Amino acid sequence: MPIARISAAALLCCSMAISSSQAAETAVRALRGVKAYPAPDAPAIDDAEVLVRDGRIVNIGPRDPALAGVPPLAPGCDGGVLMAGFQNSHVHLNGPAFANAKAAKATTLEGGLTALLTRYGFTTAFDIASDRDNTLALRARVNRGELKGPRLLTAGLPLFPPQGLPVYLDHFDPAFLAKLPQPDSVSAALATVRQNLDAGAEATKLFLVTPQRNGPPKRMAADIAQAAVAETHRRGHLVFAHPTDLDGVRAALRAGVDILAHPPLGVPGPWPAELMDALRAANVHMVPTLKLLRYELTKEKVPAPQAEPVLQDSVRETGRFAAAGGKLLFGTDVDYMTDSDPSEEYELLAQAGLGPMQILASLTTTPAERWNEAARRGQLKPGMEADIVVLGGDPAQLVRQFSNVQCTLRGGRVIFSR
Repeated sequence: MPIARISAAALLCCSMAISSSQAAETAVRALRGVKAYPAPDAPAIDDAEVLVRDGRIVNIGPRDPALAGVPPLAPGCDGGVLMAGFQNSHVHLNGPAFANAKAAKATTLEGGLTALLTRYGFTTAFDIASDRDNTLALRARVNRGELKGPRLLTAGLPLFPPQGLPVYLDHFDPAFLAKLPQPDSVSAALATVRQNLDAGAEATKLFLVTPQRNGPPKRMAADIAQAAVAETHRRGHLVFAHPTDLDGVRAALRAGVDILAHPPLGVPGPWPAELMDALRAANVHMVPTLKLLRYELTKEKVPAPQAEPVLQDSVRETGRFAAAGGKLLFGTDVDYMTDSDPSEEYELLAQAGLGPMQILASLTTTPAERWNEAARRGQLKPGMEADIVVLGGDPAQLVRQFSNVQCTLRGGRVIFSR
């Protein structure tokens, strides 16, 4: 590692000529682990060392005795399994921990983010339906350094069919439900999309099909969905859709949606091969959220002997989609679900046939590529943001180790440590 030695020596030398506070910001630091996985398709590195300066990775390789004098990046975080920071591509930020985010105590907000996200290694989280202005206030406080948290992206207020709020939102605060747009025309949908994006949202979320307590599901009109997608794409952003059923998946394809927030969970398989082929051909990504199906079946008190085959059917069909080349983005639907632990989701993905490195890709390189950030995020290599997860065990040996997080670092700074 001669380049790393020269770089580290030069930087350490140069830091002597500036103030101690400046040196603390500019000097190279090292994070050392028993193993590192630089990327899902790269060989693991035993006894690994990641060098970081100014929030970016400057080198990664086997530990070099010549660099023993490089100070630790985070002393309590050495000794684990190192991976690039994880992205959760389906979260919500509507819980009581985030109420009145503009004025709430920073410790309360940070505790909420820890409970949902950072303790599980998520350095980026995409909120795909929330009170937009409250989420933006939360993000602003994280970005100002008032509290530790992941990078937060949001779709803001989602769009629903007219008079089409789904039955599973009945328990939400009526004041929040009153804010949810239910456009009945193209012009109304375009106004909502523009308001969201102008406010700072990075995506649009469409509820294409919404189950109702009494009567058939409501469905978003095709012209409204297509106009919302076209405007979002014109602004350079992506569109999530909640499809609910196979016709919802077809509607997503016709509209040009980019990401299915869920597969058609609970729909008996086999899912039509021509439909899954069309999704892959259109580069539509899918967020499996398999644990959500078990959560909903339990909530509806479906007896286990009936519920488990329904779950396993969706697990199998998701695996078939992935095995044929379909792109998966990891996501958990937390803060709709009350249980934020992703361990079960990792196990269900493994049951679907995904190997540990395929799961790692859904957490790292696939979202980085989907959001055109592959030059900055998703891998441990020089030039990348120092978003790093330190695990207490190797997921290649036991998939639940993905959730055994010892430290989470964003931009080289610890935002969670156990």
